[in-house]
Amino acid sequence: MQILKVISLLLDYPTEQLVAARGELDQAIACAREISPVQRSALIELLELICDNDLMDGQEHYGALFGRGRSLSLLLFEHVHGESRDRGQAMVDMMAQYEEAGFAIGIKELPDYIPLYLEFLSTREDLEAREGLADVAHLLALLATRLDERESPYAGCFRALLQIAGVEPQEAMAQVREQVAAEVRDDSLEALDKVWEEEAVDFLQAEQQDRCPSMASAPGKAREDVPVPLHWVDFKQEGPASELAQEVRNV
Repeated sequence: MQILKVISLLLDYPTEQLVAARGELDQAIACAREISPVQRSALIELLELICDNDLMDGQEHYGALFGRGRSLSLLLFEHVHGESRDRGQAMVDMMAQYEEAGFAIGIKELPDYIPLYLEFLSTREDLEAREGLADVAHLLALLATRLDERESPYAGCFRALLQIAGVEPQEAMAQVREQVAAEVRDDSLEALDKVWEEEAVDFLQAEQQDRCPSMASAPGKAREDVPVPLHWVDFKQEGPASELAQEVRNV
């Protein structure tokens, strides 16, 4: 499903390669019949925003949006397991799913990174891809609503994903709107300081225990220098999933 590859690229760290592929991406969005005209317009608006503005400014905005706090983390298991030990096993299971499907990822990739997951789903049959999105529909609705509350055009990506999953975006977002409205934003300097202080205490208390990292440096950085054209998916990257599974176990 090509539109999933497009959304994967839009949600990834903005690069010159993305800007150079603007025409191809614009055409792919216009041809996508898996989403409504409203959703197509929202994706084109985001693409234009990324491409028409200074790239460094866009990268800084992206990092501030998705890299501060955990509420907008682009790592699926951040929202499910947090820092618990269950998260490591969940990533190993996800990597096994990729490996079984013949989908190899780089050693620096975390398997639950949403753009990577979308890239994987774009290689599967439509029904499997829709089911894969439906499995995380609640998280997609939360992210869509949180981004919508911040008036971010990136919310359009998650509304489109909900629609592909067979879920009405506005209904799904309405179900979590009250929860999101009651949340305290975690991207302020004060909130970040508090998190760092808490994590320092936790580390001192559990330094001998296995821990799973909450982020792979800045969001998207691991993929920044590995451009993946829309018409080509690389199944021959270095670092098979089995090796990464061992890395996760050793974290």
